[in-house]
Amino acid sequence: MRRPLRPEEANLWARVAATVRLAPGREAPKPPKLVTPDEAAPIQRTAHVKPAPRPQLHRHHGAPDAIEPRRLRRITREREELGPRIDLHGMTQDRARVALEAFLRRASEDGWRAVLVITGKGTSGDGVLRRRAPDWLAEPAIRALVAGVSEAHRRHGGKGALYVTLKRRSE
Repeated sequence: MRRPLRPEEANLWARVAATVRLAPGREAPKPPKLVTPDEAAPIQRTAHVKPAPRPQLHRHHGAPDAIEPRRLRRITREREELGPRIDLHGMTQDRARVALEAFLRRASEDGWRAVLVITGKGTSGDGVLRRRAPDWLAEPAIRALVAGVSEAHRRHGGKGALYVTLKRRSE
């Protein structure tokens, strides 16, 4: 249902309409119906809608902690060397989980302290691998290797990648 225009809206419309040149064979539209102030409906304000919260890494019992802020800053600014990376794009969940575990074991054995896990964002920004990777990192077999997990900086893949810091190896 359309409401009638208020006088100030009708005046504004009349000024705009006066600047329009009609196409050949067209006639000017009828002026809009005016509403007196006592007939005017009160202005309805729309409620402010808060933006949806950013997706966070799944946090459950035993999940790896976030990377310490100072270390994360060193990694993102490339002051601390970021070791090898694994790209899980196009893998099934089972294959990606096995590949991730093998990759982290190999990186830990090679003495790396920070690696990059690329999961991709998925087609709608909420891909399966992106959602499941933090759960896999919380599994006891992998959790023993992982010191912390954080979303990667935009230059390293942003929301489609994770920084994973590894615990020091005990010799």
